[in-house]
Amino acid sequence: MAKTTPALFFKQVRQEVAKVTWPTRREVSVSTAMVFIMVLIAAVFFLVVDQFFAWSVRLIFGLGG
Repeated sequence: MAKTTPALFFKQVRQEVAKVTWPTRREVSVSTAMVFIMVLIAAVFFLVVDQFFAWSVRLIFGLGG
């Protein structure tokens, strides 16, 4: 395998970065909002499941009301 000089390496890096399609500000905003919404949905789901299991354990062992 041929060795690459630092100058050639950085030239190749610049060529590869030029090929990247960067997202627009709107795309980033929409993606960020979708992530927050999915995190909120997951948090609510796990809260409900956790409460159900806590209720089940209390019912089975007769703890509390």
